[in-house]
Amino acid sequence: MKYLIVGAGGTGGAIAAYLAKAGKDVAVIARGAHLSAINQKGLTLKPIGGQAYTVTLPAFSTAEYHQKPDIIFLCVKGYSLDDALIAFLKRVCHEGTIIIPILNIYGTGGELQPFFPDNLVTDGCIYIAAFIESPGVIAMERDIFTVVFGVRNPKDDTPVLDRVKQDLDEAGITANHSKNIQKDTFIKYSYISPSNACGVYYNVPAGAIRRDGEVRDTFITLVRELVRLAEAMGITFEEDIVRRNLDIVDSLPPDMTTSMQKDLAAGKPSEIDGLIFEVIRMAEKYDVSLPKYEEIITTLYSEKR
Repeated sequence: MKYLIVGAGGTGGAIAAYLAKAGKDVAVIARGAHLSAINQKGLTLKPIGGQAYTVTLPAFSTAEYHQKPDIIFLCVKGYSLDDALIAFLKRVCHEGTIIIPILNIYGTGGELQPFFPDNLVTDGCIYIAAFIESPGVIAMERDIFTVVFGVRNPKDDTPVLDRVKQDLDEAGITANHSKNIQKDTFIKYSYISPSNACGVYYNVPAGAIRRDGEVRDTFITLVRELVRLAEAMGITFEEDIVRRNLDIVDSLPPDMTTSMQKDLAAGKPSEIDGLIFEVIRMAEKYDVSLPKYEEIITTLYSEKR
């Protein structure tokens, strides 16, 4: 199958590098110096604890790309989902193209589906810690790489998604063709939203959440509030989500900060709306009180505006 990776940052760049190394038909959409470097020198991946390698693969701007991929992995930040990007996706989709959003924002696939009545848009998420170290170079910070994707309605499922899973597995990426994507993506959201909220609210790295005290207690409270929200949405969990998320944060390097923190510190656009403010919009929709999120948002509101 022909793959297109839209967004060649830490997430998309790593997916593209793994697929290309495995000999899959993959191209990337990138921009600026990163695009130029990939075209001139290839895409270099630096896995943690492993040997760096460089792959050669086609890289384009959205204006330059005119092919018709079978699978599109959408690996951009939530704020990049604008009219221009949607128009680009519509232009390059053929009738059978499947779009797999791999974003931090919960429910992205459902939001996008109405724009693509002739195509399947799944939901999805990813577990990875990677970033652009320099133009054309992706560095991984942790030895974890799992892609989760699936349809919201079982009648929309297709064997093509099993082929995607097989290709990802063959490339060395752990792939989960989920049969309950709402639950699986909310599990990811229940970690990434509280970790970003704590990081921004207290202006601290992961190490502060690892230590007993106010920051860790706030993280636990935020996770518990999201579990209540999930229950109101009809999502139930078989595992202890608080314990699960604490285990994740306790495994992080103490000086690690989130990509949202890095973006805010650099004065760039960030996903603060989708990762923090969206929680309250969902809570209002399902009539759930989330006092700790409300407290944090009251503090952050003026900064967002």
